[in-house]
Amino acid sequence: MAVFKTQAEINNVIWQACDTFRGVIDPSQYKDYILVMLFVKYLSDLFKDKLAEYQDKYQGDEKRIERTMSRERFYLPPNARFDYLYEHRNAPNIGELIDEALAQIEHSNKEKLQDVFRNISFNNESTLGETKERNDRLKHLLEDFAQLDLRPSHLEARDVIGDCYEYLIGKFAADSGKKGGEFYTPPEVSTLLARIIAPKSGDTICDPCCGSGSLLIRTAQEIKDRNTALYGQEMNGGTWALCRMNMFLHGFDNATIAKGDTIRNPQLLKDDQLQRFNVVVANPPFSLDKWGHENAQGDRFGRFSAGVPPKSRGDYAFIQHMVTTMAQTDGRVGVVVPHGVLFRGASEGKIRKALIEQNLLEGVIGLPANLFFGTGIPAALVFFNRSKSDDKVFFIDASNDYEDGKNQNRLRQEDIEKIVSTWQKRENVEKYAYLASLAEVKENDFNLNIPLYVDTFEEEEEIDIKGVQEEIKAIEGELLEVRGKMDAYLQELGLI
Repeated sequence: MAVFKTQAEINNVIWQACDTFRGVIDPSQYKDYILVMLFVKYLSDLFKDKLAEYQDKYQGDEKRIERTMSRERFYLPPNARFDYLYEHRNAPNIGELIDEALAQIEHSNKEKLQDVFRNISFNNESTLGETKERNDRLKHLLEDFAQLDLRPSHLEARDVIGDCYEYLIGKFAADSGKKGGEFYTPPEVSTLLARIIAPKSGDTICDPCCGSGSLLIRTAQEIKDRNTALYGQEMNGGTWALCRMNMFLHGFDNATIAKGDTIRNPQLLKDDQLQRFNVVVANPPFSLDKWGHENAQGDRFGRFSAGVPPKSRGDYAFIQHMVTTMAQTDGRVGVVVPHGVLFRGASEGKIRKALIEQNLLEGVIGLPANLFFGTGIPAALVFFNRSKSDDKVFFIDASNDYEDGKNQNRLRQEDIEKIVSTWQKRENVEKYAYLASLAEVKENDFNLNIPLYVDTFEEEEEIDIKGVQEEIKAIEGELLEVRGKMDAYLQELGLI
């Protein structure tokens, strides 16, 4: 077994393991097998690490070891451990053995991992091919992962595996195009939003459209003592499973991740009412069609009191849900939106007006284009706050500060620092930031289009017409001289 200590080394090995499935099934499918096997290998190595620790501590007293292990974060039955599967990698029913191992992991850890593997089968002929081909692929997959020692005591940093998981999710999001972008927020955007929203120790944090959980995790990581409770909801069953595993890998075992449609059927309830949270963050699907308009008018939770969004654009449905679920005392919301949310009229304009008049809107940050997988359009971050210190709205135009990438642009660390520093000072910065009064926003008919407040216009240098004319004359003179020389050469050659 090779010893790979850094995240980059482990990322590389696991990305190579993807070759097992390349060209056989779509990346949107083989990500499930790769990520699940990474999860099983990590659990197995962590379990093995703990078992060795207690065997040494209790000098082989099996009863004490077993009793202590039963109180650990999770339990793995012998036949559900990676080493068992690796030893049986040549078995004619290896796909079945892996599926049985997943079922045992769920059964032994019902509270934390129930149903996580329900949508995945390593014994699926229609997906992984006929028995011989399938067995060969699974054997190679187990051999790929056998290279890795993922025990925490052998790694350089605490979150290596969690970050590796994030790396793979990001890779699959990039390869899957728009489908990937639906459940993955680029890490730089997640970091920026988390730092602006600034959660504190003791806060509850919720993402009602949590996808694979990256934004929720990065927000929680801003709390150094990890004294927080995490909540999320995700509609897609496969992505919900990814999120549950992702939470576990990052040490947020007790996160509550519900499954279902947040708008049509919110699951995070308390006393039959929407649960409220100190911090609510999300990257909802942009301008979602068929978001649940048909049921919004009679919403039993009263989420759409400011107005019902249009049938074909659900942006303000998610925003109003988030605002409704932030705590009455110090609730904050940070949400990623398309720019249309800032200026579109009709019902959306009325909703925007109502939210501004309630003095909930804290600020707007315009981001560069092409940051998100599957869409090149620029997005914005919008923040709401129940306990604002003033009645103003802060605007930042950060659209011009980024690293230009081949497929995707990226916020650099210095770009993030500049935005965060400017936000915290809440002062005007020429051509970059502006603190607008409520009167100014009203004067603009509650339109939040950033150029109305942050003037980034650059005057073009005045053209010296006389100088240009003289330059043209000089060039024409040089051209006549060159033509004369050309004619002389051609005459010498007898060509004219």
